[in-house]
This record gives sequence, C-alpha cells and structure tokens, in this order.
Amino acid sequence: MALDGPAERRDEVQVAMGNGNGVAPLQAARPAGRPSVATAPYADRRLRLNPNADHKPQDYSDVRGEYAPVVYSALERHLPPSLLDVDRDVKLHFMREILARYWPQGERNKVQRHKEYRQRILLLYKPLHEELYNMRPSAFFLPTFLEAVGSNSEESFRSIMTEPIPGVYSFAMLQPTFCEMLLEEVENFEKWVHAMKFKIMRPNTMNKYGAVLDDFGLEAMLNQFMEQFIAPISRVFYPEVGGGTLDSHHAFVVEYGKDRDVELGFHVDDSEVTLNVCLGKQFSGGELYFRGIRCENHVNSETQHEEMYDYTHIPGQAVLHRGRHRHGARATSTGLRINLLLWCRSSVFRELKKYQKDFPSWCGECQREKRERQSQCVKATKMAFLRGAGGAMI
Repeated sequence: MALDGPAERRDEVQVAMGNGNGVAPLQAARPAGRPSVATAPYADRRLRLNPNADHKPQDYSDVRGEYAPVVYSALERHLPPSLLDVDRDVKLHFMREILARYWPQGERNKVQRHKEYRQRILLLYKPLHEELYNMRPSAFFLPTFLEAVGSNSEESFRSIMTEPIPGVYSFAMLQPTFCEMLLEEVENFEKWVHAMKFKIMRPNTMNKYGAVLDDFGLEAMLNQFMEQFIAPISRVFYPEVGGGTLDSHHAFVVEYGKDRDVELGFHVDDSEVTLNVCLGKQFSGGELYFRGIRCENHVNSETQHEEMYDYTHIPGQAVLHRGRHRHGARATSTGLRINLLLWCRSSVFRELKKYQKDFPSWCGECQREKRERQSQCVKATKMAFLRGAGGAMI
C-alpha cells in the first residue's frame, strides 16, 4: 500500500493555489518597472501564525486578476503589524508577491489556456437547468441541514451528524430534486462535449471519467456553496488545517461503474477540507475506505487498526473529512455511482505550513511518535529514579 506522492493533484489548473502541496520553488516574474517588495523594509517580516481577529481588512472587491478578493481579505489578517496601517497598494503588492510563489510561470500558462477553454464553453454551452446556476438554499438543501447551518454552532452541527471515526462526519444534505437536476446537467454537458468534438477536462489525474463543474458555469454557485454552507462547519471542526480560512475550491463529479472508472486508488486530496456527496444512481459496492490522517512526511506510513473505517454511500448523504485523510474507493460492482466532490482550500494555511516547526496536531503518525517519545522519556526517568533510590539505600 503506497502513495505515489504527498497529495493527489489536478494538473490542468489550480486557480490561486499553485502546486499540490502549496510550495512553489520558482519566483514568478515581476512586470517591468515595478519595485520588488523584497527591497522594502518589510522584506524580513513573516506572516502571523494566527489571524488578527481585531483587524478589519480593507475592501478588495474592485481588484481584478488571478485571485478572488476574499483571498486578499483573508491574508491581510495575517500580515505583520508593520504592514497593517500602510496604503492598500503596498499591502496588495506584498500579498501578491507571497501568492506568486504558489503560481510560477508554467502554471500561469496552464491557467491562461484553461481560461480560454472555459470562455469557449460558456459562450457556446446552453444549460439544461438554469436554476442550478444560482444558489437557492431551500431548493438545494434539506431543511435539517439548513437549520443546523443557520444556528451555526457545534451543537447544531453535531445534531445532524454522525462521527464514526475522529474527523469524518456524515450527514444528510441534498434534496433529491437537486441531485437529479445536477445528474441531468452533467449528462447534458457530456453529450454536448461529445457532439461538439470538444475536449473535456477531467477532474484530476486519477479519474478518466467525470467533469469539472466549475468549467461550465457552476463556479460562482459552488463558491457560495463553500463559503455559506461548508466554511461554517469547517471553522468548527477543522480549524487546525485552515478550516476557518477557506478561500478557493475545485468542484467536480466522478463516475464509477460499467464503462466508467471502476475504483479509486489509495490517496490524499489536494484540499484542506473535502466534501463528498453521493448523487446516485442505482449501484452496489463503491465503499469509501479511510486509513488515517497523515502529513507529507508520513503519507506512506502504516495504518493503525483504530484508523480503519469503511463508509457506504447513500444518495443525498454527505461525508466531510480533511484532505490529508488517506482514503480510496472500492470497486462499484453493479450500476452507476456518481458523486459530487468539493475540494476546499486555504491559501493562508498553505503559506503558514512553511513556518511550522512542531508536530502537526492533525497527523496521526506524528502524534503517535510524539506519544512514544514521551513514554520512553517517562520510562527512562523512572529507571534513573529507581537506580538512584537503590544506591541511596545501600
């Protein structure tokens, strides 16, 4: 049981993120005539580990470019004190220099090609269900889920959830009519792509079937989906992995069954938080199996017995977990299974990971090693005490 790399990533495009583990060794080129912030007095400043809760970020809604305005608003709370009161343009340039490390020139070229691909689709593709493209909570979500999110408390979230193993939450979420419409929309898009002899971008390097929902007009609705309905839950249950600073997403559907993908190998997601919702249809098999949360250094380590869990998909039912929670999908033995995946990401968390010196509290193997060292230290102390006590008695 081995993983090819630290994270499953999408090669075609990762808007505002760069590569899968959040580290880009190449510095993006600066436009001619613009000074580098590296020459400014702020060059030796590091981002704050914890956001400044009392600071009110400036408005970036008028800023156009590679990143959504919410990215700058979230990142501003982590700026060093010396930067909080400077002109917005200075802060903006400083943050862009930081974010550029996630997006070297090669990635920029890919993104530009993908933008052109999306523009062609949006110009030519006619949606089957236009009502899907604007957020309509009462039509999309079950009343129990909406009530829990509206109350916005750990107690209300837990009232609709089960937690079969630590960090994995399952709950009823989507209206059956929404699932049906989304299935029909994806099928319509795939037929259109085939008829137009248009190349379809697949969700990631592991799936040969499925479609990226963001590519044919659903991006804005799904961003609201993340910000209004996933972020409040993630803020409560996953604060240590950026659950409180989610600022971008990658949304797609996967298809398993006859003449589709059969199973999904053991992997981790290129996300901080992953939402996985079964849309249907009729199927058997396809269980999702979990095998422990791991950091990059321990992604191939052994699985402990208590970390093993198999989850059975039910249409409309969601499962929420950390992206670094190792998992895979067993073969779908009969029928067709289609799932909605929403990979939620935090650019702030990915930047701050570089400054982390201690063991991440969310990695099962890091914590196991830490407990083992503490145990050995206690044993050594006891032995030293007993030897000293024996010598004193003599």
